[in-house]
Amino acid sequence: MPRIISVSLSESLLEEVSRIQREMGFSGRSEVVRAGLRRLIAERRERERLSGRINSILLVVHEREDEDIVNRIKHEFDDVINTQLHSHLRGEKCLEIFILDGEAERIKEIVDCFETCGKMEYVKLIIP
Repeated sequence: MPRIISVSLSESLLEEVSRIQREMGFSGRSEVVRAGLRRLIAERRERERLSGRINSILLVVHEREDEDIVNRIKHEFDDVINTQLHSHLRGEKCLEIFILDGEAERIKEIVDCFETCGKMEYVKLIIP
C-alpha cells in the first residue's frame, strides 16, 4: 500500500515539476517525483557497485557564490583529481569538470560530498 509523505519544494522547483508533468505526460506531480526517485536510486546502486581503480568524469554546476565550497571539497580530494576545468556559464553559474583517477571508494566520497553539501545545482558522475 502506498505511503504518503510530505515534501517541501521551492516555488521554482514546483513549477519545474509541473512543467515536466505536462511535457512528458505524467498523470500527476507525484509520478514525476516517483520517477525522479527511481532514477536517483538506480544511479546510487550503480555507483555502489564500483570497485577498484577507476577513471571517471565528474560534472558539477553551481552558483558562482558557492565557489568556496567547491574549492574546499576539491582540496580534500586532490589525490584523485587528475584535471579540473572551470567555466563561467550564463548568469552567475559555473561548470566544473573533474577528470578523476583513483580508488572507487575515494571517487564515491567526492561525489557524495558535492551531492550532500546542498549547494550544487547539478552533480553527475560519468564512468567511461
